[in-house]
Amino acid sequence: MDVLESSRARRLRAGTGDMHERLDRQINAASAFDNISAYGRFVQMQWVFHAEIAPLYADPALQAALPGLAARQRLALVAGDMTDLDLAPIVEPDARFSAGRIDTAEALGWLYVAEGSNMGAALLRKAVARFGLSDGHGGRHLTPAAEGPAAQWRKFVAALDTVDLDDTGEERALQGARAAFARVERLAELHFA
Repeated sequence: MDVLESSRARRLRAGTGDMHERLDRQINAASAFDNISAYGRFVQMQWVFHAEIAPLYADPALQAALPGLAARQRLALVAGDMTDLDLAPIVEPDARFSAGRIDTAEALGWLYVAEGSNMGAALLRKAVARFGLSDGHGGRHLTPAAEGPAAQWRKFVAALDTVDLDDTGEERALQGARAAFARVERLAELHFA
């Protein structure tokens, strides 16, 4: 197995690339960053997704596997943005994950998608600055990590790649990543219909 094949993050990227591209097209077609109203729907969509995956950031097994995981959670930041923009949820979150029912392999796929979204946040951050939003008001969840998004991503990927999974676990991780992208696609449909 060569280095490319041995990297879980690269396998997840290859296995979800089609979905990632489709989601990007969907968000662009919705003009989610063309005005503050559309951006507000994006924030509401983000809140639902992050509320659904919040239990993953609190799971002891995942915290042990991915150091610093709890500090990466962005739900409170998204909630702050909703408050700043005087928004309420449009869609209630699904109770997808709960204590004692979290499959670590599947969760790794979901976290791969959630954490990967930080890489694009820098561009989105510039877009919302046009509306007068900032890291302290309305754009909190787009704020990069202190060490920068690339360094934070590299740390996450390094930890993700070291989690020991068998072949079945690898497939569940991919299924989790694909399920996460499918969920975000569905949320985009609901928020931008």
